[in-house]
Amino acid sequence: MQGARGPAVDSHSMSTAAVEVSDLVKSYGDTTAVAGLSFTAPRGAVTALLGPNGAGKTSTIEICEGFRSADSGRVRVLGLDPVADAAALKPKVGVMPQSGGVPTGARAGEWLRLVASFHAQPIPPHTLLERLGLLSVATTPFRRLSGGQQQRLSLAAAVIGRPELVFLDEPTAGLDPQARMATWDLIRELRAAGVGVVLTTHYMEEAERLADRVVIIDHGRVVADGTTDDLTDARQELRFAAKGGLDTDSLLAALPPESRVEVRSDEASGDRPGRDHEDDVVRYAITTAAADDIGPEFVATVTTWCAANGVLPQDLRVQRRTLEDVFLNLTGRDLRET
Repeated sequence: MQGARGPAVDSHSMSTAAVEVSDLVKSYGDTTAVAGLSFTAPRGAVTALLGPNGAGKTSTIEICEGFRSADSGRVRVLGLDPVADAAALKPKVGVMPQSGGVPTGARAGEWLRLVASFHAQPIPPHTLLERLGLLSVATTPFRRLSGGQQQRLSLAAAVIGRPELVFLDEPTAGLDPQARMATWDLIRELRAAGVGVVLTTHYMEEAERLADRVVIIDHGRVVADGTTDDLTDARQELRFAAKGGLDTDSLLAALPPESRVEVRSDEASGDRPGRDHEDDVVRYAITTAAADDIGPEFVATVTTWCAANGVLPQDLRVQRRTLEDVFLNLTGRDLRET
C-alpha cells in the first residue's frame, strides 16, 4: 500500500527492538497469568505470539500496550516504558483490539477521518477504505457493518497513523478468504516498510505464512521461540490413517535407524491421542533422523509393510511438520475451559 512507511524516528529508537520483554510477571489474586516471560520482537518483522486460551497472551500484550502494569519484570516498547512514556509512544504505536473499540453509532468513513486527525501525517482515509474494501460502507454505522467489515475498519484505524509498531489481535477473525488475503498483503507491506508487527492469532496457517518469528507461550511462560523452520525443524513426515493397534515396533524395524512413529487422534472422531482401540481409526506420523530421508524408497518400505500386515493406509501423504503440530505437541490437545 502506497504511503504505509512509518515516520522517521530518532537514532536511539532505531537502535532498539520493537518490543523487549524480560522476566515479566503478572498475577490476578491467586492466579499467575504471566510467570517470568521473556521474548523480543524485532523491527521490520512479524512476531506471532501464540498460545491456548488462558496462556497469558492478552495480559502480556496489554502490558506492552500500556493498558496494564506488570507486577515485576522489564518491558520496553520502541525503547520506552509503555506506562511511564505512554504519551511519547501513542503516536508511534497502532493497536487493533479484537473487539473493535469503535463507537457503535460512528460511521465507518467518519470514524477513520477522526482517527486520522489525531496523527501528524496519516495515510489518507480514502486510501485505506478503498484498499480494505470499505468504500461502499463508508457511510454505514459501525453496528450495521458485518463482523468482517468491523475487523477491517479496526485494522485501518490501527495503521492509519503510520505506526512504527502495530499490535494486531486476531486480525482476520471472521474474514472471508478474499479479505483475509488482503489483510495478509497489508501486513507484509507494513513489514517491508520497516514496521514491527506483533500478531496474536489462533490460525496456525496465518502465523506460518506471515511470521518471521514465533513465540509460543503456555501457563504464562515461553515454551518455544524461533522461526517456523526452527520450530518445525523443516522436517517432513509420512502420514496415513489406519486402524488403531498396529504393531509399530515391527514397522520401525523395517525402517531406517532413528525413525519414529507417532500415533495421533483421529480428527473426525475426536479420540484422545494414543488410543489403540483396534476398531478406531487413528493417524500415524512417521519421521526420520534427516529431513530428506523420506523419498520413494522410504514410502515403498511403509506401503510394503502395510501390505504384508493387511493394513490399508488411507490418506497417505508426505508433508512437512506444521506449526500446528508443534503447537499441539507443546500445549496439548485437550480442550481448555478458559
